[in-house]
Amino acid sequence: MLYLILGLVIFLGVHSVEIVSPTFRSRAVAKLGEKPYKGIYSLLSILGFVLLVWGYGVARQDPILVYAPPLWMRHLALLLMLPVFPLLLAAYLPGRIKAAVKHPMLAAVKAWAFAHLLANGMLADLLLFGGFLLWAVADRISVKRRAVVRPVPGPPPGKYNDLIAVVGGLALYVIFVFWLHTWLIGVPPLAM
Repeated sequence: MLYLILGLVIFLGVHSVEIVSPTFRSRAVAKLGEKPYKGIYSLLSILGFVLLVWGYGVARQDPILVYAPPLWMRHLALLLMLPVFPLLLAAYLPGRIKAAVKHPMLAAVKAWAFAHLLANGMLADLLLFGGFLLWAVADRISVKRRAVVRPVPGPPPGKYNDLIAVVGGLALYVIFVFWLHTWLIGVPPLAM
């Protein structure tokens, strides 16, 4: 459990810098330069991600049950996961979805984390998915309060971006539900 917690602290901590100090990034870039800052940020993010994935895997070997969700919660979780991949793609494909949702990546993380909290009741699940849910809520609140410091790079808006996000996202959802989730995570989402 220690590696999971350490991974969460590092990964979410690195991604929380602007929540705590909105000007930290610009000051660090001015001091270090853009590429060194991005390099350090990336290395810390990868380290945190590896630790949390490994820690989660280790914690699942000796699970601590906090609550046992009823079977219907798994079905609800599958339904709540439907918009996650389209939202992830919409974050990088400017269109009406991105304009309406404002921050589709954070919306996707919140839906993913909440859905997984409904379907999983082990302590490691609560730490992982609860940590990401709390982070996404805090980040969304902070984004509303802070001034736009820098534009987020990405492709220009296009009339087919929403269609690509929805069709591509739903295709990813199907691939993940039927194959990738079992292969990557070791848990079949459709198992009863």
